[in-house]
Amino acid sequence: MKKVGIGILSAALISACTCASGFAADAAKVRAIADAAIKPVMEKNAIPGIAVGITVDGEQYVFTYGVESKETGRPVAPTTLFELGSISKTFTATLASYADAKGAFSLDRKVSTYLPAMKGKPFGDVVLINLATHAAGGFPLQLPDDVKTEKQLLSYFAAWQPSYAAGTQRSYANPSIGMLGYMTAKAMGGDFAALMEGKLFAALGLESTYINVPKSRMADYAQGYKRNGEPARLTPALLSSEAYGVRSTAGDMIRFVGANMGLVKLDGTLQQAITSTHTGYFSVGAMTQDLIWEQYAYPATLASLLEGNSPAMLKTIPVSELRPPMKPRDDVWINKTGSTNGFGAYVAFIPQERLGIAILANKNYPNEDRIAAAYRILTALTAE
Repeated sequence: MKKVGIGILSAALISACTCASGFAADAAKVRAIADAAIKPVMEKNAIPGIAVGITVDGEQYVFTYGVESKETGRPVAPTTLFELGSISKTFTATLASYADAKGAFSLDRKVSTYLPAMKGKPFGDVVLINLATHAAGGFPLQLPDDVKTEKQLLSYFAAWQPSYAAGTQRSYANPSIGMLGYMTAKAMGGDFAALMEGKLFAALGLESTYINVPKSRMADYAQGYKRNGEPARLTPALLSSEAYGVRSTAGDMIRFVGANMGLVKLDGTLQQAITSTHTGYFSVGAMTQDLIWEQYAYPATLASLLEGNSPAMLKTIPVSELRPPMKPRDDVWINKTGSTNGFGAYVAFIPQERLGIAILANKNYPNEDRIAAAYRILTALTAE
């Protein structure tokens, strides 16, 4: 196949929109705002393709730029699938919250309730809420490379020793949210991926969101690229489905964002579960740690958002526990970043303004550029 150069892409970005009929004038205005923020980011980081979903007071828009693959030159479309990276964790937290709301699970209980083999072990004493807030006592960012089977996984957690008291430090970690998803699925009596795709995604009305991309949709799966330009896609591993394994479209992600603001009609129990994920449990500087989601008092400054999403947040950081937990509120900026080797994503929403955004790219690029672009777009929309 003929390769398509980045320079050509930058000069001839392809941009499209899908939105409700009768809102053409609004769509043009929203698109102009998106173009002004997204095109410079693509140029700066040599990103082959981006899809942006924006929700404005219940109206949803999708704009697409560039190509799915430098090899084929196929344009990004509303149907293009991107890897979400750690934004996948928000779905895992939602499934756990939904199981809690349905009475099949309780985030206030200890691990040993759902994994009896962990009784008498430090991991067995961890309260599940701490697994969803990165405050369980200290896990590495990734599982050790030698943990490859379920038996080895359970042996690893049985031998785990905390580095600090639960609820005192934040250590961003895939193993903790991964095990929350693992236990949620066991409590619900099913396979994690099947529960996500067959129950949660279906109940949310997400028709193009997958853990396992079906053969019929592989042609829509964008090729990802590392920061050095090498092609890359996700390689499944233990707990990858629970921690960073979801693929989706900008349209589905902006629907999920809308659902998080109560702008999508859903089953009442599911809406309750979604809203509960916005409960604040710990404060870390200007950021409040919810169930995976991270929130800031609104209006939020760009500086605070950049600090809260900086590489320093992947280290172990002291936290202040909120007692009682902060109830979900509207005057906040809620966000989550996500990356894999070949993809970079960011979602953010402001319930008070009924505004939200999802930016999906087929290249891993710096968080600060994603956040600055989203901030520019949402700030411009609040001024309209």
